[in-house]
Amino acid sequence: MLSLIVFLPTIAALLLFFIPSSVARKYAFGVSIASFLLALNLWFSFDTTSAAMQFSEVIPWIPTLGIHYALGVDGIALPLVALAAFIAPIAWLGTWPQEAVQKEKFFVACALLLQTGMYGTFLATDLFLFYFFWEIVLIPMFFLIGIWGGQNRIYATVKFFIYTMIGSLLMLVAIFWLAGMAKEQLGTTTTLMSDLAKLSLPFNAANPWMSPQALLFMAFTLAFVIKVPMIPFHTWLPDAHVQAPTLGSVFLAAVLLKMGTYGIIRISLPFFPEASLWAAPVLQALGCVGILYGAFCAMAQDDFKKLVAYSSVSHMGYIVVGLFSFNTIAISGSLYQMVNHGIASAGLFIVVGMLYERLHTRDLNKFGQLAKSTPMMAVAFMIMTLSSVALPGTNGFVGEFTILLGTFQQSIVLAGLCGLGVIFGAVYSLKAYQKVMLGPSNVEVHGHWHAHAHSDAHDDHGHGHGEETFAVVTHDMTAKEILAMSLLTVFVFVVGFFPETFFGASKVSLEALATALGAK
Repeated sequence: MLSLIVFLPTIAALLLFFIPSSVARKYAFGVSIASFLLALNLWFSFDTTSAAMQFSEVIPWIPTLGIHYALGVDGIALPLVALAAFIAPIAWLGTWPQEAVQKEKFFVACALLLQTGMYGTFLATDLFLFYFFWEIVLIPMFFLIGIWGGQNRIYATVKFFIYTMIGSLLMLVAIFWLAGMAKEQLGTTTTLMSDLAKLSLPFNAANPWMSPQALLFMAFTLAFVIKVPMIPFHTWLPDAHVQAPTLGSVFLAAVLLKMGTYGIIRISLPFFPEASLWAAPVLQALGCVGILYGAFCAMAQDDFKKLVAYSSVSHMGYIVVGLFSFNTIAISGSLYQMVNHGIASAGLFIVVGMLYERLHTRDLNKFGQLAKSTPMMAVAFMIMTLSSVALPGTNGFVGEFTILLGTFQQSIVLAGLCGLGVIFGAVYSLKAYQKVMLGPSNVEVHGHWHAHAHSDAHDDHGHGHGEETFAVVTHDMTAKEILAMSLLTVFVFVVGFFPETFFGASKVSLEALATALGAK
């Protein structure tokens, strides 16, 4: 079942050769629905009372190096697989009208290959296979931004690629170091996570910098925090988001960033517990700085897409703080927040895409009073905004409140500083909503959809000569967009009011992780 989930999108991408370009997008949407149904079947077949890996598949791949094709799912991986499967059809629906693109088949093939990389990363139980899928994601994302991105797409693509590759190479070195240690301690070379977990990794508290465990921890964790991205490795993200097509931004924010935090919870914490505890204060401090710095940067943005990108930097900081709190409640909250941020950020990027398609601008100062002509979009945008600012009753509240509650038990000061991020998040989110939907504005709304820019001489309305204003004739959401946003909205409120319906499956696995870490 797991192999089918992982490779169905790749098989579908290969079959695109026989599919007409005119139906490629419908075909990809159908494939994403099939993947979602497989994930749904996995969800309902999963035994929630067990912390062990389930539906395991282990086949020798490169025997001389001890590398296996090994897949498995537990309560930590399951919600993230479900998130990826849920987001994929919504991403296609929500970006349908926008992106009639050149080389349609290649665009669709890249998006499908991206899904294989995401599923594989969450389901791999062999470290080398994890690395393999981790790197696969780079290739389609490179093309999605580099070919179909904005004006500065090449700069953004190269920056994204270099940042991620540097971290990944350190991880590869660490994987083979672990495999060598397995040969010494277990008598066999292996990269299976279950075998490597048995290794005794020395940690010298007096001189941690020279301890194998600390060095291995830093090699893996650096790769993960670059992907998160955490301050000071975050600068690739706003560039990548701004230049990426909407579909790319949705996948990037909703799922790809979570690969970094998943790596921390799957590898860094359980494999290197003493080194994690040693590095925790620094990583928590950087996470807290990320929360506040991301929020301040978001406040300063006029570009709507860049504002949402910086809000991702801020919200991902909460997850890092929670994971390194070594507190059961906060670690649980971090897993919740991975999923919940994925939903809110996907919705916000779809809204940005819808507005850009209609008005051909992302400048917040060019919007305003759109709630009159696009009431459905105004409602959808407000729900995603409330989820993002963690209003009680929404899914965002479940994650952030749990993280702050757990962090409070560890450090009142740290929890207080992180809590300021909630306030600042409300400031920039509601300010963006006010500018876009409520005005005041340079936008004149008429009847049917149309948009064009023009320059006026100075007039009674205060438009200076050469100042760009927008005469807008706009329309509300299409049926496909309404369906996409409705599905996200249902998730926002169901998880907001009944979190156990989605996260109950993770409880036993999280408890087992907390016990292994000696968390309180």
